[in-house]
Amino acid sequence: MCSSSTKRPDIIYFHSHDTGRYVSPYGYPVLTPNYQRIAEEGVVFRQAFCAAPTCSPSRAALLTGQTPHAAGMLGLAHRGFKLNDPTQHLATTLRDNGYRTMLAGLQHVIVGDPRDLGYTEVADQSARECDDVASAAVAMIESAADSDNPFFLDAGFFETHRVYPEVDESQARYVRPPAPIPDSPATRLDTARYNESARRLDAALGRVLDTLERQCLVDSTIVIVTTDHGLAFPYMKCNLTDHGTGVLLIMRGPEGLTGGRVIDSLVSQIDLFPTLCAVLHIERPDWLTGTSLLPIIDGSREQVNEAVFAEVTFHAAYEPQRMVRTHEWTYIRRFGERRLPVLPNCDDGESRDFLGEHGWAEMPIPFEQLYNNLLDPTQCNNRIDDPAVAEPRDEMKHRLQRWMQETNDPLLAGSVALPVGGRVNDPDSPSFLEPLIEAMPDGTVRTLENPRTLR
Repeated sequence: MCSSSTKRPDIIYFHSHDTGRYVSPYGYPVLTPNYQRIAEEGVVFRQAFCAAPTCSPSRAALLTGQTPHAAGMLGLAHRGFKLNDPTQHLATTLRDNGYRTMLAGLQHVIVGDPRDLGYTEVADQSARECDDVASAAVAMIESAADSDNPFFLDAGFFETHRVYPEVDESQARYVRPPAPIPDSPATRLDTARYNESARRLDAALGRVLDTLERQCLVDSTIVIVTTDHGLAFPYMKCNLTDHGTGVLLIMRGPEGLTGGRVIDSLVSQIDLFPTLCAVLHIERPDWLTGTSLLPIIDGSREQVNEAVFAEVTFHAAYEPQRMVRTHEWTYIRRFGERRLPVLPNCDDGESRDFLGEHGWAEMPIPFEQLYNNLLDPTQCNNRIDDPAVAEPRDEMKHRLQRWMQETNDPLLAGSVALPVGGRVNDPDSPSFLEPLIEAMPDGTVRTLENPRTLR
């Protein structure tokens, strides 16, 4: 029999790479019964968005509660980009408020010792396989179950990042590629391989949920299940439409996070840190820019955000762009002169190859994009030059400009320089596997070979 506890809730932050919303609770035919299970027991946020459709900037925003450029994470951590202040990480705040802070799997916001972010316990960082990370997470939960102190467990999984597992071609017969991707044998196979990666990820989630049940921790644990950004397909990851910024977000636990409810309010992952502060009754750090989600969870308000924002500066290569999204409209602005796809910023795979064979790399990208999310949910009809929507267009442009000014966006001063030690691909190179350029302390750059690293 489970006994009650008066300590603060335990917290599990379960996150994956490149999953978008492509799990069954969001209506996609992907075999993810454990995602479905926690959705039916918790709360699903149907309109949740990341702050950046790239890996380290997205995680940095969620875990520091501020824009990526305010946090200092303008590119990938393993390519030389760094937080301005690692102690602004959620783990430090929770540790300083009595939490046992544990990391199993990847974190992807720092290259050095994760303890600098506030973790008190770190599992073997060389373990990358899904089963190994799940085993480490289970062991940490079991070790902390009877502690007088609450725990925060960061369980980070490489799935569903490429390279996807191999599957039999028969598994691709009856799948449907994601919305921006054409239906062909090659893209169906690509999708089937994503589905297999998601199935393995789901099994890991099941092991974590089962452990909470065995340890009688279900009612006293806040479980946050999310991902960094959209799928690693063309038009998705590293793009600022909903295909890139739309993320799954499912929460279960005390404070009304129960009942299999669905919330359609606009939510940014930046809101998670202030939400935890409100739930745990701990002082809100002054750098947070998000909003607590408790009013939409308890039903006292319909919305806490009129708009959400997202950005890209560096990914594998420099591709500066910014976005503002309201319930009705999405406005995207690109900076600089480049108008063609930046190929290093799109992961290799069957779908990219298929589109490349049909001229995708030569298709210009508009300087500005404006989409009506209600009439054009796949965001295909760019209405930026339509005089009939001049008023909302100007309003959205003003919203974005004001946000950039309020957050001291470095793009306001022009092109963002590569920081010393930062490493990127040339935007004209065909793949992230091409040699990298690294910024040196004397202002010069050098070329590095063998750039095959985690993206």
